[in-house]
Amino acid sequence: MRNRLLIKFSGEVFGGESGQGIKAYVLTQIAKEIKTIVDLGVRVGVVIGAGNIFRGEALSKITTESGLRRDTADHIGMLGTIINGLAFRDAIEHCGLTATVYSPGGIQGITECYSSFGARELIENGGVAIFSGGTGNPFFTTDTAACLRASELGIGLVLKATKVDGVYNNDPLEFPEAKKFKKLTFDDAIRQNLKVMDLAALDLCQKNGLQVIVYNMTDSEALTKIAHGEIVGTLIHCSG
Repeated sequence: MRNRLLIKFSGEVFGGESGQGIKAYVLTQIAKEIKTIVDLGVRVGVVIGAGNIFRGEALSKITTESGLRRDTADHIGMLGTIINGLAFRDAIEHCGLTATVYSPGGIQGITECYSSFGARELIENGGVAIFSGGTGNPFFTTDTAACLRASELGIGLVLKATKVDGVYNNDPLEFPEAKKFKKLTFDDAIRQNLKVMDLAALDLCQKNGLQVIVYNMTDSEALTKIAHGEIVGTLIHCSG
């Protein structure tokens, strides 16, 4: 049994088929799946992106017209992750679990100020820690935030929930002949430019001995299988 997991959900996942907005049925589905593994004794932390609302990187492209800076755009994206986190907290609590939304610095009356000590205590007591606001700094992705929180909390496995069932050498939606990898090293992922995560996230995982599983979150049994130690999707690990 894998008893401690940090799950990274892209914001687009919350938007359902369109990838936009927040769909109640998606929140409910994911919350129920997490409750299933928490009831098995698995301790869970969650990081959520904001691509269903807006992306800082995309917003930065309009700087010519508006003067919007990249760091400002990233801060707007961080606020998007907080919106997603609040919605997800309520879905988790509706399933009967305790959940807290953390953000760097906290927002009075809305989110708790992130503390590794507080988050660790919540998780160990069977609650779900939802980490919003990214790392708190612009120019860093929520993938990096997920790997950072896992490193801080001593969680050795990061799950990246996507809409595809693993890592391929090409986009399987555009190239039907694309090859799926069952296992990869971080060095392989970097050398082949597979774009599983950004380089900062991969480097953080490698330096701290983390493993990453990329899996298809539309498979309702995937989380339970992973919790039981099965290899689902693609496992990325350190060399040696």
